[in-house]
Amino acid sequence: MKRSLLPALGLLIALLASSCTTVITSKTTETSPDALVGAWRGKVQFNTGAFAAVKDLDFLYVFNAGGTMTESSNYDAMPPVTPAYGAWKKTGPRQYEAKYVYYWTKPPAALDEITKGGGWSPGGHGVLTQKITLSDDGNTFDSTLTYEVFDLAGKPTDPGSEASAQGARIKP
Repeated sequence: MKRSLLPALGLLIALLASSCTTVITSKTTETSPDALVGAWRGKVQFNTGAFAAVKDLDFLYVFNAGGTMTESSNYDAMPPVTPAYGAWKKTGPRQYEAKYVYYWTKPPAALDEITKGGGWSPGGHGVLTQKITLSDDGNTFDSTLTYEVFDLAGKPTDPGSEASAQGARIKP
């Protein structure tokens, strides 16, 4: 009789261990600070400021493990500007904050300046702060952004702008 209980007891222990592992794994994924890590494509719509009239603004984001990030937009060439570089952090369950900076340029005063070796000179920098809420499945997000623009001396050039954005994870 005792021998027939041992296999059943072993099976019960294996099933319990298996279910505990599943619970621990799903909880870890849900609350993992690295849940944002990866490449994303986003749609951005400014509600205020100079970009409010732009209706087709797209962002590409890469959130790296360790808290650094890169952002680029489909308007980076108008006028030529650098991608934005920054940092991100987890602020709560499925909540993140990113702050990223890029340099903007001024057009030449006359077109012939380009042929003489001149070009787009530095104008200042922009700072975007984004508050992100990740979906339950971790494949999309909703967010709000604030945008500030500064001249070369670090003085604000425009009142701050606000936007909303949605993102979707880029999958292989």
